[in-house]
Amino acid sequence: MHLHSCKNMEETTQIIQYFEGKTIFITGATGFLAKVFSEKILRLQPNVRKLFLLIRPTAKQSIEQRLHEEVVNTELFGVLREELGDEEFDSTIRSKVVPVSGDVSLHNLGIVDSQFRQDLWHQIDIIVNSAATTKFDERYDVAFGINALGAMHVQHFARNCSKLQMLLQVSTAYVHGTAVGLIPEKPLHMGETLAGAKITHLDIESEKKIINETLTRLRTQKRTEKETNIAMKNLGIERAMLHGWPNTYVFTKAIGEMLLEEFKEKGNVVIIRPTIITSTYSEPFPGWTEGLRTLDSIFVAYGKGNLKFFLGDPESTLDMIPGDMVVNCMVAAIALSRSKDETKHDLYIYHVGSSRQNPVKYSEVKWLMHRYLTENPLFDSGTGKPIRVGQPTTLNTMSSFHTYISTHYLPFLKMLKIINMMSCNHLESVYSKARRSVDSAVRLAELYKPYLFFQGIFDDVNTENLRKIIRGRSEKLKEEDVLNFDPKCIQWDDYFINTHFHGIAKYVLKK
Repeated sequence: MHLHSCKNMEETTQIIQYFEGKTIFITGATGFLAKVFSEKILRLQPNVRKLFLLIRPTAKQSIEQRLHEEVVNTELFGVLREELGDEEFDSTIRSKVVPVSGDVSLHNLGIVDSQFRQDLWHQIDIIVNSAATTKFDERYDVAFGINALGAMHVQHFARNCSKLQMLLQVSTAYVHGTAVGLIPEKPLHMGETLAGAKITHLDIESEKKIINETLTRLRTQKRTEKETNIAMKNLGIERAMLHGWPNTYVFTKAIGEMLLEEFKEKGNVVIIRPTIITSTYSEPFPGWTEGLRTLDSIFVAYGKGNLKFFLGDPESTLDMIPGDMVVNCMVAAIALSRSKDETKHDLYIYHVGSSRQNPVKYSEVKWLMHRYLTENPLFDSGTGKPIRVGQPTTLNTMSSFHTYISTHYLPFLKMLKIINMMSCNHLESVYSKARRSVDSAVRLAELYKPYLFFQGIFDDVNTENLRKIIRGRSEKLKEEDVLNFDPKCIQWDDYFINTHFHGIAKYVLKK
């Protein structure tokens, strides 16, 4: 799917040329967005000097193994491999892509070799921090370490980079919490809390102390790993909600932004705030994705017959944006976000979404799922037979959801509990599994509630200004629109049916 639109060829060429000879340091390198970004840079600017990719080693895999298995040998890099040929592709990766062992949650990003750190500080022109844990209910210590302290460690590292021109942070538009109406591209300030907060000031040092004290108490009490996980997950949600955020993920990402704000005194900072990221729209090819995100989990659960209802306001806007459009905005922002006075630095914030330019309603997405799965059913892993999906019930309030659970599931649970007691607990595992399923459904509904009933629209005036610079006044057409991040060009029914849902089936479910 190649797009055509009016572009200023000179501006686009200048952006591509900007990356010539540049050294880019990328965290979260095995994540979806970082991979799309790395592939884009290598394909867009073959004369980029180096890409240093920060990768955590695991007990079973070295960073070199992770680089090849999780990054360069994925389908995503197939187009580049085909363009260059196997030999030149391998040579390019060897000469330009360098895995770096480290972890953003650690001081100095976990890079222990002091001489190597010095070498990096003398080489790096651009830092892209895309490291994140995106689980809504991640353990508080884990989310705080990666999303909040990770941003702090990155900016401390950046202060030592003598050639640094840009620090780009990948955040999320939902750092605004459950704000309603038009949401501006404004920074979050240190100590800020959101509307409805029970605590009026966010003290980051106090949050660190609460985490450490809780972990110490759990160890003293000799809690199991499972009990500790549950306690730390609950702590994260509790602390987030006390400060006005709906979950641990967006709370800790917001703290990360606050910790970066002061870096603008040292250098230029770009904060990219994408909304719900979906599969690639066109580059390097349509539909590539990895893992199951918010919307995708609903799609798969419905397609496998595990989801009989859709919870949410049918009229609310689902703000989604393809991953390659987010990356195109990142590329443009790095090249164009700077003052004409080279001695001045600033903080630039860009919302990358669709709700302002090309909104799509939750009800539309729901019926597109039904249409796709009716025409392209998933298959039962046991029988091999196609799974037929029914017309989904819509629950448009939380009270209707709780009524549905009470009517359809709780009577069965009560009956199963009595039978289990009468059979001397012989059905304990069956009952426990059913109970966990219901509890999980209720917990997930509460976690996703802010997004399923979201009433905000993300303003994107800064992002639109970037688009205008690229568009310019030229009437020339490019064969392939290499820096498109304009959601107005998306025909949602065509994109979901022919690109996104197909991509989930092919690249995630391997159908």
